[in-house]
Amino acid sequence: MSYKTIFTAVTNKAMAQPLLAHAAAYAETHDAHLEALCLGVDRSQTGYYYAGANAMILQEVIDKAHEESKEIEDLVKARLNLTTLRWASDTGMAQLADIGRHAAGRARFADLMVLPTPYGKDRGPDQEALVEAALFEARVPVIVVPEKNEPVPEPKRVVVGWNESDEALAAVRAALPILQQADNVHVVVIDPPKHGPNRSDPGGLLSVWLARHGVHAEIDVLSKTMPRVSDVLLRHAGDIDADLVVMGAYGHSRFREAILGGATRYMLEQSKLPVFMAH
Repeated sequence: MSYKTIFTAVTNKAMAQPLLAHAAAYAETHDAHLEALCLGVDRSQTGYYYAGANAMILQEVIDKAHEESKEIEDLVKARLNLTTLRWASDTGMAQLADIGRHAAGRARFADLMVLPTPYGKDRGPDQEALVEAALFEARVPVIVVPEKNEPVPEPKRVVVGWNESDEALAAVRAALPILQQADNVHVVVIDPPKHGPNRSDPGGLLSVWLARHGVHAEIDVLSKTMPRVSDVLLRHAGDIDADLVVMGAYGHSRFREAILGGATRYMLEQSKLPVFMAH
């Protein structure tokens, strides 16, 4: 398995340059084709524009979204023309509620999607919509990158959050090309079940499977000494100076994660490292 098509979607001019730097680095490392979708966001809808706006004003907003997509594409072309990559770009315009469908329609033919951190200052709901569209509609793994960090397309130390869930296994399978290149892979098991079938050897079956794929993995069994599992995972990643975290995404419903919080949301909010996710 290898990544032959890497995809990204850009909806914000300010994020274009750092996001493309990360996406281009992964494409170069894996000798992959890079595709960039440049989306202008039409916000002329409830919650973004006042009721009763006349047709002329609404048309101005739509025209502005088209102009924004063209400006983003100009930035993308200028940046990628400096590389030796095989790449392509396309423009589009979508209302906020429809961004996911537009992006997923293209992402489903990619092997990996690179996106910016969806939470934090200057982040809109379009960023979260792109992450969820990739995971749930396109069913493609995502690397969420903190744009301020330098790209690390060949991580040497990787932390894998393992809880034996389908989501965690999907993430490990999807991350296999990256894990095979790493020097150290730490499978982190936090508070394993005391009465589970693998209680005497947590993570053992996974480590055997990884070994058969040429990945040497260490099993780190940790106690939940902090309020959230994501806190323990991130602290351990910092302790071993990891370059990447691999984990399953949205083990609970997206609604529950959005309202009550969850490991996926907290990880994306707090992590200073790139996070590789799959569902």
